[in-house]
Order: sequence, then structure tokens, then C-alpha cells
Amino acid sequence: MSELVYVGIDVAKSSFEVAVTGEVQTLRLGNDEAGYAELCQVLGPLAPRLVLLEATGGYEQDLALALAAAGLRVSVVNPRQARDFARCVGKLAKTDRIDALALRDFAAMLDAQGHEPRALADEQQRELTALVTRRRQLVAMLVAERQRLSVAHPKAKPSILQIMDAIAAQLHDVDGELREHIQAHHADLAALLTSVKGVGPTTASTLLAQLPELGKLNRKQITSLVGLAPMNRDSGTLRGQRHIFGGRADVRRVLYVAALVGTRFNPVIKAFYAKLVAGGKPKKVALVACMHKLLVILNAIARTKSPWSNEIAMVV
Repeated sequence: MSELVYVGIDVAKSSFEVAVTGEVQTLRLGNDEAGYAELCQVLGPLAPRLVLLEATGGYEQDLALALAAAGLRVSVVNPRQARDFARCVGKLAKTDRIDALALRDFAAMLDAQGHEPRALADEQQRELTALVTRRRQLVAMLVAERQRLSVAHPKAKPSILQIMDAIAAQLHDVDGELREHIQAHHADLAALLTSVKGVGPTTASTLLAQLPELGKLNRKQITSLVGLAPMNRDSGTLRGQRHIFGGRADVRRVLYVAALVGTRFNPVIKAFYAKLVAGGKPKKVALVACMHKLLVILNAIARTKSPWSNEIAMVV
């Protein structure tokens, strides 16, 4: 029986390094359409079981899409996971070649464990993600300028105010584009999500852009994916405090705000929070529990295509 072929690709801005099962040498190609076409020609006859890339700030997106379009099984993983694997197998140095080889071996291990690649985002999803990301950047810049304004010398304030006006205008435009995009492509689901008190347009757009799995996974899977599943810290006789870790930080940020609002205006979340605090839970721990509950509710709403109701909220 022929050996299964795995491929690891370390992607940089202008090039990428390819490691293939059974090959000692790696292949370096340009991170452009010509490089994608050449790699597809090389890998096509090999029929690799899995091609593994790590997320590199967007430089990997076009390559992953090209490989998927060629019919190859592609997965993009968190770079922290890839680096942790490399250290685990003793590869402490870091070069493009070493990283590609480590990704190839990581692909074999993931496949042996039954790893299923996450579907790559289509053009509509990438547009929405780009708009949500840009909005977050503009908000961060506006906050930074406001902080500078509070301590600025009078001579510098006019310049800061001009920049703030420009950022605010850009933010207004991006908000308009977001509304148009959601209305055109995600209107029904957005309406369902915002039927929950505490979930506004910003939270809904972030969930649509950065949590496309919403409604497609069970409660344990979705909370683990976001990083809201408490992790045990037990060893021997030690029983440590549970903590959340990892997952999608941007999604957690908007859920934090939504849960905070929910503790005041959402009857189910408010009662849940009050019960936890009355039972002796620290307020921060109780709020994280509310985030967890809110995510489970939103996942159920997205799955059942039913708007908010106290009955749904109480069931989950």
C-alpha cells in the first residue's frame, strides 16, 4: 500500500516553503499566482491526504484558496499550535525550512486524530471580515486620539481634532458598508441575533464575520471554539481553579459587552447573573458565565432559526 502524502507550507509575504512526505529537500516558490499554479501542478499527481498551512496575517489566504480550488484538502491552523508542536518534537530552531517540515509532520498527526479541515471562507465572508476588522481598527485609532487630546498641548489639539474628524468620517462610511453587506447577505440571521437584548449590530456583525460556525456546532464545541469553556487545572491531589483560555478573542470581546448589557436589560441573563453573585461567585466569574450562557443561546437561535424567547433561553 502506498504511503500517505502530507504537505506542510510555511508562508511568508513574498514566498512560501513547501515540505512533502518522503522528500528531504523543500521547495521554495513565489507567493503569487505563478507560484500557486506551479505548486498545484506539483501536488496534483501526489494526491496529498492533507495540506497544512499556518495563519500568517492573511498572506496565506490566496494560496489556500488556490489549493482548495485545485481539489486539494487544505487546512489553516493557528501558528501557536504549529509552533508548540515543533517544540514538542524537539525542533527549537526556527527557519522557513524547519517550519515547513514541522507543519508536514503536524499534518500527519492531525490526520491520524481525525482532523477535519474547516471550510475556507468565500468571497462574501472575506468581505464581511475585512469590514469588521477595519471598523475595529478605526475605533481603536479614535480612542487613541481621544486619549492624546486629553493631555495634548493646545498647539497640537487642532491637528488631533482634524484626525479625529477624518477617522469618524471613515467609521461612518464603514458602518454604512457593513449595514448594506449584512442586509444583502445575512439579513435573516442578523435579525435573529439582534432579537436578543444586549446583542446590537456590532456584536451581530462580529459573530457573522468571525464565528461562521454559529448554529452548526453543539454547545460544547461552540464554547470551546470561542474560548469560553472552563479548563480543568487538576493534577494529583491539586484541584486548581478553572480558567478560560485560547479561542477567538475578538468574539469574546463583543460577547463581554453584550453580556454586561444583558445583566441589566436581558431578564434571563440578569437573573442568571444575580443567582451566581448571590451564591458567592465573584462578579467577573459570574460575567464570564453569562458570556458562556449568551453564546449557547445565540447558537441555539442560529440553529433553530427562531428569534429570542424566554422559553428558548431557559431550555439552554
